[in-house]
Amino acid sequence: MGNLLKVLTCTDLEQGPNFFLDFENAQPTESEKEIYNQVNVVLKDAEGILEDLQSYRGAGHEIREAIQHPADEKLQEKAWGAVVPLVGKLKKFYEFSQRLETALRGLLGALTSTPYSPTQHLEREQALAKQFAEILHFTLRFDELKMTNPAIQNDFSYYRRTLSRMRINNVPAEGENEVNNELANRMSLFYAEATPMLKTLSDATTKFVSENKNLPIENTTDCLSTMASVCRVMLETPEYRSRFTNEETVSFCLRVMVGVIILYDHVHPVGAFAKTSKIDMKGCIKVLKDQPPNSVEGLLNALRYTTKHLNDETTSKQIRSMLQ
Repeated sequence: MGNLLKVLTCTDLEQGPNFFLDFENAQPTESEKEIYNQVNVVLKDAEGILEDLQSYRGAGHEIREAIQHPADEKLQEKAWGAVVPLVGKLKKFYEFSQRLETALRGLLGALTSTPYSPTQHLEREQALAKQFAEILHFTLRFDELKMTNPAIQNDFSYYRRTLSRMRINNVPAEGENEVNNELANRMSLFYAEATPMLKTLSDATTKFVSENKNLPIENTTDCLSTMASVCRVMLETPEYRSRFTNEETVSFCLRVMVGVIILYDHVHPVGAFAKTSKIDMKGCIKVLKDQPPNSVEGLLNALRYTTKHLNDETTSKQIRSMLQ
């Protein structure tokens, strides 16, 4: 993809100079290495987290049996024995979200710092931009898997109910040191979200903006809108698309585009859908609709249900109807 975005003009991107983002091969320069290495330590665990989530089957059967036969101690023990290791997994996912949040804030700090503009940062620090994209890609994949797995919340609710019953009856619980009450409360809030990882990133970005008052909010939102524009242009221009060496790059770009739109919508005061937004929402939605329908329904749903400003009065009827 090396020279893919070389010829993007100002009109293509709707803002900023022409530059290219190499999502496939970008390597860190000397000045990027410190942040890059910190983020890399987190990202190398991302695939394993997704594999664990994909193979998460839940303890629905054991829980049902235990609830239907409350006097049968063996079934109670069997359900508890099935749920405790699963809660260990859920704890691992939650703790990873905290590590991801720290990584994201490190990247935002690097990609929005003065004296460079966000566009110059993305052009100069391609390896960090690629990591930022990888965090978004992971986030949307995690949330797609979580949304289709009701066992997660059922298992965790059963764990908490059983634990409180054990406490009342003064029964020692082997799983208790694994997840104390305060951690269980935070995990409950996390898994109650339809898209927990996205919520983590949105909150982290909003917090980053509010904690860096000396940094104009535009530095952050322009970084996001530029990234969305780059993804859109790469996807809608056949000559760029045909140069992707990896077929996965298309779905990668689609997810990243949607991820930055949602982040922008949560962080920008008027959001991504207003006329003044720096993101060409009609163009982005059109790119999504041009893909095979079954491959993008999850992404369209993410725009429908996890953005903040879609239903504002400032959103044009045309954009709303495109997402219906």
